[in-house]
Amino acid sequence: MSAPASPGTVHLAGAGPGDPGLLTVRARELIATVDVILYDRLVGPGIIDGARADAQLVFVGKEGGGEAVPQEETERLMVEHATAGRSVLRLKGGDPFVFGRGGEEALTLRAAGIPFEIVPGITAGIAAPAYAGIPVTHRGLSGAVALITGHRRRDGGPVQELDWDALAAFPGTLVFYMGVRELERIAASLIERGRSPQEPVAVIQDGTLPTQRTVRGTLQDIVGRVAREGVRPPSVTVVGPVAALGEELAWLTPRPLAGLTVAVTRARPQASGLARELAGLGARVVQAPSIRIRALTGPPLDPAPYDLICLTSPNGVERFFERLAPADARSLAAARIAAIGPGTARALLEHGIRADVVPESFVAESLVEALAEIPVSRALIVRPAQARDVLPDALRARGVEVDVVELYETVAEAPPARVLDEALRADYLTFTSSSTVRFFLQAAGEQAISPAARIVSIGPVTSETLREHGLAPHVEASSHDVDGLVAALLADAAASPQADKQ
Repeated sequence: MSAPASPGTVHLAGAGPGDPGLLTVRARELIATVDVILYDRLVGPGIIDGARADAQLVFVGKEGGGEAVPQEETERLMVEHATAGRSVLRLKGGDPFVFGRGGEEALTLRAAGIPFEIVPGITAGIAAPAYAGIPVTHRGLSGAVALITGHRRRDGGPVQELDWDALAAFPGTLVFYMGVRELERIAASLIERGRSPQEPVAVIQDGTLPTQRTVRGTLQDIVGRVAREGVRPPSVTVVGPVAALGEELAWLTPRPLAGLTVAVTRARPQASGLARELAGLGARVVQAPSIRIRALTGPPLDPAPYDLICLTSPNGVERFFERLAPADARSLAAARIAAIGPGTARALLEHGIRADVVPESFVAESLVEALAEIPVSRALIVRPAQARDVLPDALRARGVEVDVVELYETVAEAPPARVLDEALRADYLTFTSSSTVRFFLQAAGEQAISPAARIVSIGPVTSETLREHGLAPHVEASSHDVDGLVAALLADAAASPQADKQ
């Protein structure tokens, strides 16, 4: 195969400090369109969920302070994919040109003749203090801010020692990135060069994320305070009078799931909304999708012969309208439309259709009851492959002519090993369908779910599948949809000793 006429473009983009809401519009556009995404550990949870289903996602970050993927390998992958004509997004936590090695990567691309674009991002040194109520500049307290890396090189290269005399004399706020492991050296060096031991200091872990926490003190006592609190990377350290404003200007209200880790196992496109809601409630969310939705091919669907059309999921709605002939919602005017659950009903509304029948309980048995008094001669049921036959069997027993069309199937998608490990150790492990149960446990293999984890089921069918696999759900939603699942989880967290984790 001949090489492409021209190389693809590499986009060096910042993903911001962690909160997906702080991602730039341009970065979000690129995530949704590029062929390849090379991403770091500090790219916040849920940020790459908008990637194309066929995009190649490659983790090139660091774990545990060590180099998971050497920088040279990351640069080689950028050049290799771009040379093959692919569009590449090199996605970094924060800003690519603020301690992100973006300059090195841009030079490599320029030397290789690869076109590139720089997409700035919000840097953690500004955002994390802001989320902690600390303005890095403030009239009368600080008219300047210095951004400093507190991290020593561990790749064998020479250590660039900081000019501690200049930093101690700096007339403003000092913000140290990646410095929690070097905090004792930082504090001692600043005091030794003349910075006051009583200078206010704030160390902010997981800035802008639901797990954010702040430890405050002075240059003299901050090391001991951080050690007692068990602060870990990623953290930023703010030194200067503005650090003391954090208590007065704190604006993030306590959130009900703060301190808890919740694993989401549903398919990635559907997981995003649930993950955002859980994160907004303060949870640390582990997205471990164990299934993927795959559309099934078939002829166009003609709604004209049917006086009842039943849709059983939001995925089914999307696939139904893709296959609808003619592709016009008005063609459904002669049929009653039934939907299992408000999620399916909302998906129909997005296409301009209001469901005529939505049962109170969101299972097939309830839809059978809701249809009991409705005259039906011919029905179309659109559903996933291998679904239960409760609804078609009940309608056929009434003498209804029933056509069942399977529009999509769920297939296994094993989470990466490190993500699976986090999910197995989560405080809450959520399941939204029987297929998420089967495929998640298949991916886990011999690995056990933490005995402390609480298993959350969206409804009785999923709960039964859990029991078939030897797992008793601790929490079952009374309203069998995502809103019900979140409500049940919140109620359990409020009543559980785990809720005291902060």
